[in-house]
Amino acid sequence: MTMQEITVALEVNGQRHSVTAMADTPLLLVLRNDLRLNGPKYGCGLGECGACTVIVDGVAARSCVFPLAGAVDRQIVTLEGLGSREAPHPVQQAFIDEQAAQCGYCLNGMIMTAKALLDRIPHPSEAQIRQELSANLCRCGTHIEILRAVLRAARPLP
Repeated sequence: MTMQEITVALEVNGQRHSVTAMADTPLLLVLRNDLRLNGPKYGCGLGECGACTVIVDGVAARSCVFPLAGAVDRQIVTLEGLGSREAPHPVQQAFIDEQAAQCGYCLNGMIMTAKALLDRIPHPSEAQIRQELSANLCRCGTHIEILRAVLRAARPLP
């Protein structure tokens, strides 16, 4: 049986988009190629590294293994939907303040995973943060700075 293209309406970063692609096309490819959103990165293509993480209905999801057909009627948030260069989201600002980047390739996944965690548990313990981020790979070794950034973002605002 051959797959056919489908046309779907997606809600990405609060905006509706119409996309035509194969039903099993990874959401990552649609986000990057059709919608020109470069926050989610292609890393392993197997859902193992976390570089492609987006938030779907409030939950961190690996967009490289998330089929387009599964994204219909769901709210999708990418890194571009969090904040801007002029007004970064508090999680993004915490990563900036803690200098939690080296090459930056993992940052999309780290930030999106942290955002989903903090939405669910506003003040997680260090152990909870470590557990949540444990499936996100960083080859540069900035794990300590990333942990500090998430702890900073979780602090109550004065």
